[in-house]
Amino acid sequence: MKRIILLGLAGTALAGEYAVLDTGFRLSADRAERDGAIVRLFVGGGLIEIPAQSVVRLEKEEAIEAPAPAPASGPTPPARPTPRELIEKAARRHGLPVELLDSIAAVESGYNPNAVSPKGAIGLMQLMPATAAKLNADPADPAQSVDAAARHLRELLERYDYGLYRALAAYNAGAGAVDRHGWVPPYRETQLYVQRVAERFERLRRRQAKSSD
Repeated sequence: MKRIILLGLAGTALAGEYAVLDTGFRLSADRAERDGAIVRLFVGGGLIEIPAQSVVRLEKEEAIEAPAPAPASGPTPPARPTPRELIEKAARRHGLPVELLDSIAAVESGYNPNAVSPKGAIGLMQLMPATAAKLNADPADPAQSVDAAARHLRELLERYDYGLYRALAAYNAGAGAVDRHGWVPPYRETQLYVQRVAERFERLRRRQAKSSD
């Protein structure tokens, strides 16, 4: 099985390379090389081959050092991280665009960690109990919900060769439905969901690109 190294692990020094795909995703590797129409990523003892046309650029990873311990703050409990902070952390950890994970949270729950859908989906990322159980996460806990959703989304993206529409459809309707139809299932709810998330994702990416100019 092909293996992907996750990016952004706190306290870990990273000194390899990563490929930036045209979809905005990053794939980390010990070493990367171009060979004509193929880009090869060497990961541990494995090898991942990607069409060169899908790779925007190859970049060196910078070493990430563990943050210094925070000073003692007395009996006052630390402030809870905001949904945005949780989303940014999980996106970095799992090599996802922050704007994509943010768009899913916005469409799924409106950033409401207490949301419960009529079908039983729970929490900030609206995980079904069975899905949350497979991911060993409490869907009502915002931090666990976001991290589990990021892991789940990354698995779906890898399953569908980084096809965003199919991955989003599988997040909403289940991978079985996508596999049966070979594409976004003909369910109005799922089609609207994919459209809303994809449009918001693209809008946020354009806004981010303009702010970086």
